[in-house]
Amino acid sequence: MCVAASTMPAIPIPATASAIINSCMAYNAGPEFLKNSIRMKPDLDGLGALGDIGWYSIQAILWSVNYELPKSVLAFPKATLNEDNVIISCGSSLHWEDGKSATFHCSFLSYITFDVTILGTKGSLRLHDLVLPFEESFGYGKYSESSEIDYGKIEQGMWCPKPNEHVVETEFSQDVWMIKEFADLVGKIKRLEMKPEKKWSDGSRKTQLVLDAVKESIQRGYESVEIVKS
Repeated sequence: MCVAASTMPAIPIPATASAIINSCMAYNAGPEFLKNSIRMKPDLDGLGALGDIGWYSIQAILWSVNYELPKSVLAFPKATLNEDNVIISCGSSLHWEDGKSATFHCSFLSYITFDVTILGTKGSLRLHDLVLPFEESFGYGKYSESSEIDYGKIEQGMWCPKPNEHVVETEFSQDVWMIKEFADLVGKIKRLEMKPEKKWSDGSRKTQLVLDAVKESIQRGYESVEIVKS
């Protein structure tokens, strides 16, 4: 994710059906990729688009709700599979007991899109280069945010205020920050004898639980699959 989570505003996600998250991750991988990539081989990766770019959509959704697992997932009908039943394109909805909901779509067949939108009762957040910034050599990211709109102060000729665009500048690119963060975590364990931070493994495990449930929903003919919280 181009913009560090700590620099992004807290989005109010209430316990009502008005809390909605949507993410779309897609790129046209081309025939060579679809034929030869390990993503397309059931005995290598086997999860296809769901395991590649779908992972990031699911992770972004879970981040927006503080990694609270949904109660169930329901894959959208007519996922696209190759001859080995590896997913090329699919989508799913996620549902929480308190009324929150989310949807995502991931595909190796559509034009490049790395979007996530988070809607709460008091604000919204949109990011258009989730995972990979469009200008990867630069250490900054952009996102737009709207919150607490005062409809009594709208300028003439406008029906709604424009979203606020935020630019988060960093000293290094996200790739460098990833290595620095990893080295720092290892250093704390080796030099200071600190315990590993569980948030990284917990977040990955929960993302994988949702991903596996989406795949199971597809395999079961697009039935709803409950997520067992362990």
